[in-house]
Amino acid sequence: MSNDSQTKQQTYRDMILTNLETIPNHTILNHFGMVSGSVVRAKHIGTDFLAGIKNIVGGELVGYTKLMEESRAQAVDRMVQQSRHLGANAITNIRFATSSITAGAVDLYVYGTALRVEKTVAPSSYS
Repeated sequence: MSNDSQTKQQTYRDMILTNLETIPNHTILNHFGMVSGSVVRAKHIGTDFLAGIKNIVGGELVGYTKLMEESRAQAVDRMVQQSRHLGANAITNIRFATSSITAGAVDLYVYGTALRVEKTVAPSSYS
């Protein structure tokens, strides 16, 4: 695991993130509503030029893949920050949306539902 991945894992250690509508084995204590994060990013002209050549010959546009990964991480960071400010410890029903602003620039929007949850105590089993 890279240092960056470890940092992200620690950053979200106190926040449950899921695309499910509910969190199994957890009870909702508070519902704070929708939270979101967005970012508009662009690559430099060199990356655009190389992507244009890659479009002709085919293959992955690595510069743009990295742009999307960085944008996704930054947008999620902003959404988590907003959720923490509200007192949430979980975000459910997370969705992403993207759009192209101009050649080489991407708008990435992430949203979900901020909640305060607690782990449900499993009932004891009688043998």
